[in-house]
Amino acid sequence: MAQIAREAIGGSARTAVTTILLIVAAIVACERASAQIAQMGICKPISQRTGEVGCWISANEPLGQLPAGRMFWHLYTYPTRSAADAASGPRTTVVEAFGKVWLFSIAEAGWRASAGERVAEIGPLPVHSSLKYTAQYMESTFAPGMTTPVHRHPGPEAWYTLSGETCLETPQGRTVSRPGGPHVIIPGDVPMQLTAIGSEMRRSLVLVLHDSVHPAGSPAPDWMPKGLCKS
Repeated sequence: MAQIAREAIGGSARTAVTTILLIVAAIVACERASAQIAQMGICKPISQRTGEVGCWISANEPLGQLPAGRMFWHLYTYPTRSAADAASGPRTTVVEAFGKVWLFSIAEAGWRASAGERVAEIGPLPVHSSLKYTAQYMESTFAPGMTTPVHRHPGPEAWYTLSGETCLETPQGRTVSRPGGPHVIIPGDVPMQLTAIGSEMRRSLVLVLHDSVHPAGSPAPDWMPKGLCKS
């Protein structure tokens, strides 16, 4: 009986140690995930910028209801901020990012600014003329291997890649974007995860055109990526 008792106690101790180790491992994993989310998963105002790497909000521009018809994101550059301001108009926003002055516009296909160098026209953006939208513009820099938490937006997301490669995974599969296009547009409410792949720093300008009554983004715990961007 004493031997049985000793074995039972020993087994309980081993079980307890194993349980403690599993708990510690889970805490460490959680802390690492939280650190990654804090660094890459939550875009912060550019005024809080602490370095190059991260996601920084350049502007939040309320646009109201958009005209009926297909809408596009237009990108122009200017030599100075004053030159960009002089060319601004309805549904345009001037930001400074990656060492350049940019003018962004949400407008119909073929829209032209009064001055500046035309860089890109991205679209059409899947929007509804009955909703009121806000354009959130961001400057995003990821080191290779960095990834975002799984999330979604209440409106389309698009980005213009200046360098590096981005792998996007959604329930529909895997898409890779590079400088020069094709440009990637994700409809609203689609869960997604982005990963910087390749060997070069990924730098991009990002637009989230979201329903103004909702936050620009939120976690998407109802979907689990298959790891397509890591294979």
